[in-house]
Amino acid sequence: MLIRLVRMTFAPEHVPAFLALFHASENRIRQQPGCRHLELWQDADNPAIYCTYSHWDDAAALAAYRKSALFGEVWPATKRLFAAPPVAFSVNPVL
Repeated sequence: MLIRLVRMTFAPEHVPAFLALFHASENRIRQQPGCRHLELWQDADNPAIYCTYSHWDDAAALAAYRKSALFGEVWPATKRLFAAPPVAFSVNPVL
């Protein structure tokens, strides 16, 4: 399993647009092959910072999603709302 975290900082006035976009897309993302879990987190100190937390079968499943039409629709729309560059990284659980 691969865990993906993406930290995104938005201009405060763009937060409602981001939330609408996320809620319109979240179920379709969860239905992507290899996606096992997806959550949206909000920073405890800055309400304009959000993180997505997702579980994927493996790096290949995440890569396939990143090449999908859905990603091509959602990510550019999300990027337009950023106030700072996102920080994204993948980790593996230690058992």
